[in-house]
Amino acid sequence: FGSSCCALSQTATVEVMARCIFHSAQWWRHQAGFAALAAGTACGVAMRPSKLTAADGKQLDERSAANLRPYHLSTWQEPQGGLVKERQVNKYLNPIAIAWPDFNFLNPDELVMGHIILNDSKQASRPKELAAGCVRGNACREIFFNPDEVRAAIVTCGGLCPGLNSIIREITNCLWHQYGVKAILGMQYGYNGCKDPDQFPPIQLTVENVRDIHMKGGSILKAGRGGMEDPEKILDQLQKQGVNMLFTVGGDGTQAAANKLFQAAKKRGMPLSIVGVPKSIDNDIVFFDKTFGFDSAVAAASEVIRNGWVEATSCSKGVGIVKLMGRDAGFVAMHAALASTIVDLVMIPEVEVEMAEVLKHVDQTLARKDFMVIAVAEGAGQKFVATGKTDSTGHTVYGDIGTYLKDSVNSHLKVSGGRSFYIDPSYIIRSVVIRPNDHIYCSRLARDAVHTAMRGYTGVCVGPIHNIIVVMPSNLIASRKKRISIHSSAWQSCVQSCNMPKSLSGLH
Repeated sequence: FGSSCCALSQTATVEVMARCIFHSAQWWRHQAGFAALAAGTACGVAMRPSKLTAADGKQLDERSAANLRPYHLSTWQEPQGGLVKERQVNKYLNPIAIAWPDFNFLNPDELVMGHIILNDSKQASRPKELAAGCVRGNACREIFFNPDEVRAAIVTCGGLCPGLNSIIREITNCLWHQYGVKAILGMQYGYNGCKDPDQFPPIQLTVENVRDIHMKGGSILKAGRGGMEDPEKILDQLQKQGVNMLFTVGGDGTQAAANKLFQAAKKRGMPLSIVGVPKSIDNDIVFFDKTFGFDSAVAAASEVIRNGWVEATSCSKGVGIVKLMGRDAGFVAMHAALASTIVDLVMIPEVEVEMAEVLKHVDQTLARKDFMVIAVAEGAGQKFVATGKTDSTGHTVYGDIGTYLKDSVNSHLKVSGGRSFYIDPSYIIRSVVIRPNDHIYCSRLARDAVHTAMRGYTGVCVGPIHNIIVVMPSNLIASRKKRISIHSSAWQSCVQSCNMPKSLSGLH
């Protein structure tokens, strides 16, 4: 009993000392003010003064990624933009600082510079929203929320993607272990569960029931589409359940809906932190380096391409055709081709081709080595198969370029005796279990989403810029999709790796 009392006394002493140091540091900071720090560009990170200006000294545009005052619960109702002075407005000491006194914390005004290349050949095409940098998303010593008062919720929206369970698991673990938050709800079936919790009851998430969920694909919360028709109804339900922190996991449509919810909460004056973790198996989320699950999908797609190669090389004049996911962007097809290095033609939505040129390349490749492999993104060549239809959500219904390409090649090779082997893995690549490196990436995103919410941000997403996790307003993420630039080094490497002709590269 005596040793237990001693341990408790030591713990209390450490906590008192930590709080004394914290408040003493706060006092000195208020006396000294917030001096501008010299810019440092190592690893793409720089420190800037709280008065936000662009790199060239001009006043910052309101659509700058670093303009986060409108997205912090202490300043979101104020007209001024700029960086948030977190050390002034965040009043609580991060419990991590008590449990881990030597833990390294970010300076809350650390910026990751969006444009890091000097004498950049593509300067004109770089997004202006990143010109002044992006605030880093990670743990800070001062936080906005009292962890004892946090009641969090997680929702997964849209289609499936490798890593959804990893995100759910790591958000839950970070809230539970690092901040002591035990009230964590898993909203089922996307925003539908937020809107109608009676029909789709939420799941109480604990470290026990999320312990091994990353070992399987899919989402234990049942991803769902739609449900944001009435943001006010969702706010009413969240308020009724006492939720003041919501993590939205989904693509640009999900984050657009989250932005609508944020705007409604702001108008109502409801202090709700909404932090998004962008998801897209197509890797078409704008600004961020890549989305979680993409690497796992590419790995699965590469294995299917090898199957196509086996079929094509096991007969005379065989053409393996593999259709991969990618409605508006061909990142999966491009990266799978680069990973497998056995593809002879990659067709992506960003490059329009003529079928006569495709068949000419088929003839030339078969004449050279007697087999061929084609990777085609589902959104490629839509001018040949356009349906003119839209679905219930307003998205274009795409025609099947895979079967069209298969039939065209078979018809063309009928005289010469060749044939195609068509493989459509479809949803297989999105339902696979997360790969190890991808799971590590999911863990980074999930933890930094929690840290960002605890710091008081709302209406934002987290994701990597130059492999450093940053905070970005959700309305910027929802503003457009990322597409392959035909002048990017990745696409030009793909063209060279596949030995594609100019006429099919988009570079002619």
